[in-house]
Amino acid sequence: MKNLFFTTVILLAAVIAIDAQTDSKSIMRRGDALVAQEKYKLAIEEYSKVSTRDRDAYAKASYNIGVCYYELWETDEAITFYKRAVELKAGNYPRASYALGVALEDQSATADAKKAYEQALIASRGEFVRATYRLGLLAAKSGELEKAAALFREAAARSGEHVPASHNNLGVMLARLGFLKAAEGEFLNALKASGGRFDDATHNLNLCRSLTASVKSYKLTIIQL
Repeated sequence: MKNLFFTTVILLAAVIAIDAQTDSKSIMRRGDALVAQEKYKLAIEEYSKVSTRDRDAYAKASYNIGVCYYELWETDEAITFYKRAVELKAGNYPRASYALGVALEDQSATADAKKAYEQALIASRGEFVRATYRLGLLAAKSGELEKAAALFREAAARSGEHVPASHNNLGVMLARLGFLKAAEGEFLNALKASGGRFDDATHNLNLCRSLTASVKSYKLTIIQL
């Protein structure tokens, strides 16, 4: 009888787990539909119904709740749920780590944001390139021009919406380091990647060409003296 009881409990537990997963999928779909309508508060209520028994879905729901709070400009709450999502996945949740980094940057917690982006890269084995791009921005803001250039170069080499901005920012770093010709090339790459629709890159390209011409003129004057 004890063996029968044990088997029954196992079967019952399996049924409960399956029901939790089924319910989670329905809840997530309803939550996603509300997000698409920008009904973030209602979406939060829906995602909050996901059972903790379905750990994977609960982690995703926590991340989605974080996104909703971020859209509602409740950044502290967003950070709380992003952290929960990352913890539930034992650090293996690149998207949540990246979102956490963005939210922390908003709070001027730069050091913690950097750690979050680095965690996103570790968890994705370097594949979550948007984190590389954000690390480049942090390096640029802190005056680490060579490091920023390396990060933007790495990001520019990988496909995605970040490519034009990565080329442009790499160009800015190179120009600040004094490599005007190389910078010009990156601004051209930014324009090419954006289909020619990148006002900042156009402005930077024209400025770079102007600076290059000025340098050449200065050198000619020195030679004539």
